[in-house]
Order: sequence, then C-alpha cells, then structure tokens
Amino acid sequence: MSTFATMHEPLEPRDVLLGRTTHVRRILPNKHRRMIGAWCFLDHYGPDDIKATGGMWVPPHPHTGLQTVTWLFEGEGMHTDSLGSQQRILPGQLNVMTAGHGIAHAEVSPEHAPKYLHGVQLWTALPHAARESAPAAFTHIAELPTYSSGGLTCKVFMGELAGKRSTAPAFTPLVGAEITLEPGSAQTIPLNPAFEYGVLSVQGTVTIGGTEVPQNAMSYLGDGLRDLSVSSARGATENSVLMLLGGAPLEEQIVMWWNFIGRSHEEIVEQRQAWNGDGIAWVPERFGQVASFDGDRLLAPPMPNIRLKARGRVAG
Repeated sequence: MSTFATMHEPLEPRDVLLGRTTHVRRILPNKHRRMIGAWCFLDHYGPDDIKATGGMWVPPHPHTGLQTVTWLFEGEGMHTDSLGSQQRILPGQLNVMTAGHGIAHAEVSPEHAPKYLHGVQLWTALPHAARESAPAAFTHIAELPTYSSGGLTCKVFMGELAGKRSTAPAFTPLVGAEITLEPGSAQTIPLNPAFEYGVLSVQGTVTIGGTEVPQNAMSYLGDGLRDLSVSSARGATENSVLMLLGGAPLEEQIVMWWNFIGRSHEEIVEQRQAWNGDGIAWVPERFGQVASFDGDRLLAPPMPNIRLKARGRVAG
C-alpha cells in the first residue's frame, strides 16, 4: 500500500522566450516554490516544429554556481562551451555541464536536426563548498541505468532510484528519472523519504498517488514519501511519459538572477560585470570564450532597481 502524503501542490508554468525562437514553459523557480532538492530551474519546451520556428538558437552566455542538465524527449541539439566541448544532444542521453566559478556555452539546433524538438533544461544549485570550483569537463552519458516492471520503464539520469544509480556528477543527494508507462499500466516506485519530490507530466495524463496530472503540468509532492503509485489511462493510444525530480532539501539561501547563482547582491553584480565588461574592454578571464560559435555573445540585461536578496527553497 502506498504511503503517499496528502500534499499535491500544482506548480504553474509561465511562458518565456528563450533565445530568438524558442518559447518554454518555465516551472522552476515558481511563485511559491523555488527548489525541489537542489533542482532550482526547469524549462519544459516543445514539441516544437523547428522547421517552422527556426529551432533553438541561444548564443554564448555565462553560468556560475550551478550545473546545467539537458534532457531531450525528441529532436536534436548541439552544445558548445568555453572549455572546448562540442556535444551532439540526443533523446534519452544525459548531458551535464558543471559551471563552478564560471563557464560559457551555446545551445543551437543543428542544420539537419529532426523536425520536432521536445525537452527540458534543468539546473541544480551547487552547494557552497563546490560553487567556487573550476568548471568541469562536459559530461555526456549515452547509456543510463534502466529498469522495467509491468509496463513501466524507468531511466535514471541523476542520482539513484530503485537500486539503479547514475554515474553523473552530483554535489548534493538528488535524483532525476524519466518514467514511461504503457497504456493502462500501474506501478509503485520506491522513494527515499529523506527527499522531497516533484513530477512533471510530459506526455499523456498520468495519475500520481491517486491524483491526475495532465500533460505539461507539474506537481510538488512534498517529502517523507517511501513510495509513489503511478498509472496511465487504460484508453490511451500511446505511452505516458513523466519526469521525476527529487533530492534532499537544500537549506542554503541563494541569489538566482539571469544565468548566475550566487549568495549576495554584490556577487551577482561582480559576475555580471565580469561577463559584460560594462564599458571596459572585455576580457574573458572568468568565463572563457565559445570559440566555435560564429556570432556575438548574449549580454546580461541591466541590474534591477532593487537589491537582490538571498532566498531559501520556499518563496516568501
């Protein structure tokens, strides 16, 4: 019998234009909840017809104090960064960039990419002990631990779930998994009660702990869960797909602005100036240059007229 808690908090997305052409559903940070474990950012995009929109085109931009985690359900992308990495991004394969003190990268749809693009862009906040480290070499894992049971297939891309552990680098206890359900299937997934969890319905309507979560919706499930019941509709004509995110609550307060994560207003100002130059001759000492990208880098917007405050995992 499931020990599912009563909490079932919808996380409403907002529409954001990413780069020149790609509209995303930004789910984290949310109005009321900023993080799930160390997961602090979630953009869900597509399926988009890139032959009509032109595809993803995000010029070189910086990151600090975080990891980017790119996961595709459909389509293809290309990652390049200031450490010289060039990686083709494909569905079902994990791609992690650990920014540390500072890195720059670009994300584009290759010229001969498939028609449709569908995926998520995730960030994890690096804890204080790791955030000033040197940027790490890009991690690409094509073969990930997977288990199947009674119409359910689970691919674990970060952390550990049901005895399957990813080798991806992680700096706090967390988990990320893609779960596929055949029509009419129902299973129970064992969970770590020390974690808090959220579920994104990617394809089809799924029932999570007795509550329906429609396609493109996400729910925060709370902590203390030892298992989770999941099921798909019997009359469905295609598989249902969901994404499970979880982790030990990150108790550190962070400042997240644009593509930077710091711990104070002053840190963000310093990071912005290091990237933009602010009228001084720009030198890429902190972030490096994405040498393979043919085009201009993306400058940070003006700072807001208010002082940025460090905040915890729950908005308020």
